[in-house]
Amino acid sequence: MSITAEQLAAAKEKFGQLLLEQSERVEKMKQQGDFLDYKAMDKIIIGVCGGDGIGPAITGQAQRVLEFLLKDEVEKGRVEFRVIDGLTIERRAAVQKAIPDDTLEELKACHVILKGPTTTPRKGDPWPNVESANVAMRKELDLFANVRPVRIPEQGIDWTFYRENTEGAYAVGSRGVHATDDLAVDFTVVTSQGTERIIRAAFEYAKANGKTRVTAVTKANIIKTTDGKFLDTFREIAKEYPGITADDWYIDIMTAKLIDETRRRDFQVVVLPNLYGDIITDEAAEFQGGVGTAGSANIGKRYAMFEAIHGSAPRMVAEGRAKYADPCSVIRAAAMLLSHIGYQKQADELYRALDICTITERRLVMTGHEDGATNEQFADYLMETIRGL
Repeated sequence: MSITAEQLAAAKEKFGQLLLEQSERVEKMKQQGDFLDYKAMDKIIIGVCGGDGIGPAITGQAQRVLEFLLKDEVEKGRVEFRVIDGLTIERRAAVQKAIPDDTLEELKACHVILKGPTTTPRKGDPWPNVESANVAMRKELDLFANVRPVRIPEQGIDWTFYRENTEGAYAVGSRGVHATDDLAVDFTVVTSQGTERIIRAAFEYAKANGKTRVTAVTKANIIKTTDGKFLDTFREIAKEYPGITADDWYIDIMTAKLIDETRRRDFQVVVLPNLYGDIITDEAAEFQGGVGTAGSANIGKRYAMFEAIHGSAPRMVAEGRAKYADPCSVIRAAAMLLSHIGYQKQADELYRALDICTITERRLVMTGHEDGATNEQFADYLMETIRGL
């Protein structure tokens, strides 16, 4: 049976509501101010949100390392840490929200947030279909740039990915329409303002850090409206940066080129829509040792959030192995946080210690099981190494 008049009207109404909401978001973007100047602030509030699964175990160790590195700043009252609970799947399911209202207010009272992984329900799980807490946080705090570095000098790899965080296929990922029992439709959202700011951020990063190439990744040959708009905007903005080579690749061939040893060294800064960025950065992290080793930054003009890129690993918790979960990902995110708020010296010390503890010296090994170190032992090793730098 074809779609009925009633089903068509319901689908139109839902689609119309989505368009109104996204139009309102565009107006808010037009009114945005400048980025925060952390150097001019009397106090920087760092929220630590453990999330769920292994999140509290690994994020707690990253907090210990941050407090160690910022001990003098905390004592002077210039830095304050606030622990924020409430993002467990149990709590989110109970209130039927991606982020409970009181937790969101606590997050908004901070300037930067160190966040552990959170569980996103999928079909067949015992949880209700609440939206991803990550997606919700990025939208609520307008964290439009997801920045993920992957650096392996011995392989000539030095990539920085700028993934658009608030639009694309994830913008309204839980708001699709089941028009009939046989027909379901999801939506992809792209705006001029959202596209311009992520692409410009990538070029500005390249300019400030001596990079000579920025690459856009789309599927504009097939998805002509939204991906086409992203690519057209990229080409226009690229004209403003004549000293930087701008090129573009389609997502399918780009996934292949990252494993092509003759080509992958050419890539430097990569800018791409939300879904493609999620895929590519997980692939890229494998070269560095897997998603468990990679951190990421989520940057907006008012807020910034730093997190691991892996999931909450509920199986490890169920098996009593949370204390053996590798904290390197969220500790790398903590290093990015330090750099973002102006403590570059401490960030550099942390990066150097991570290289020593995970590559050159590697006195402790994380296996995720009892035959390896605990995350507390690794954090102790890391801080001991920093003392010796």
